[in-house]
Amino acid sequence: MDTQKILDALKKLKEGKKRNFKQSIDFAIVLKEVNLNSPEGKIDEFLVLPVNRGKKVKICAFVDKDISTDARTVFDKAITKDEFGKYSGDKKSIKSLAREYDYFIAQSTIMTDVATTFGKILGPKGRMPNPKAGCVIPPKADLHSINRRLQNTVRVRTNKQPVISVMVGTEDSKDEDLEKNILTVFEFVKKKLPRADQQIKKAYVKTTMSEPVFIGV
Repeated sequence: MDTQKILDALKKLKEGKKRNFKQSIDFAIVLKEVNLNSPEGKIDEFLVLPVNRGKKVKICAFVDKDISTDARTVFDKAITKDEFGKYSGDKKSIKSLAREYDYFIAQSTIMTDVATTFGKILGPKGRMPNPKAGCVIPPKADLHSINRRLQNTVRVRTNKQPVISVMVGTEDSKDEDLEKNILTVFEFVKKKLPRADQQIKKAYVKTTMSEPVFIGV
């Protein structure tokens, strides 16, 4: 992917209509000749971007009481194993958690309890603590390091359509930073495809409210 074409697309995108809120910028890759029902065609991975996207990632931690104090200091919310009973059978409260937080992490020693209490709601929404994202942690994990990493972590996946869309920044982000994140996502996806960029049809950037601006690949 040509760097200048990325920068030209970003410039055109930022010349669009301004809104009264800070818009996200998404980078999307449209795939071709992929079977989304096969292991080869289905992508579901986590990627750490080189540059922070400018939007805080909210994290909820499921922990035992031994690290609850530290977890409450580092993360946006911490729910201890002793508090799980308050959520048992309370679908409304768990659904509210799923809407509010971007990532859920859990101590490995209490994952069974997490699954029992929260799994039926968080599981189908794809929000359970995911080992592939480093969200199932040992009891003595470095919580600050986990928080920093998750702030830059994005999920790269196909869903029902052969399109991968990732937030790479906001309209306030520097073009050079957006370019780094875009190239990182592009190269990552290319390596996951059996025939690399031959299975990439097109790519584009867009803000929350804009039309796509296409980038030549």
